[in-house]
Amino acid sequence: MKIVMAIIKPFKLEEVRDALTSIGVHGLTVTEVKGYGRQKGHTEIYRGAEYAVSFLPKLKIEVAVSAELAMRVVETIGTTARTGQIGDGKIFVLPLEHAVRIRTGETDDDAL
Repeated sequence: MKIVMAIIKPFKLEEVRDALTSIGVHGLTVTEVKGYGRQKGHTEIYRGAEYAVSFLPKLKIEVAVSAELAMRVVETIGTTARTGQIGDGKIFVLPLEHAVRIRTGETDDDAL
C-alpha cells in the first residue's frame, strides 16, 4: 500500500477529484495549506501599496491506494493538475504499513 500526497493549485481540485474517481479511487483527504517552492511567492498591490506574499495558498491531497494503483494515481494527478505554469505543485509517494477501517475492523487493502 502507498500514500500518494500531492500539493496542487486550489482551482484544480474538482478536476483532479473527478479524474481520480474515474480510475477507481474511492476517497481522498484534502487540506488547505500554504507554502512556496521555486516561485518564492509574489508581490501584490493593495490600496496602492506593494507587498510581498511569501506563502501561496495550495491544497494538499492525500490518497491511500494499493501499491499497484499508486503510479496510475501519480500519472492522473500529474496530467490533470498541470497548467504548465510555475507553482503547479509536487507529488510524493510514501509507503503505508498498515490501515484499519474503524467501522468494520477491516485491515490493509480491504480497508482501502
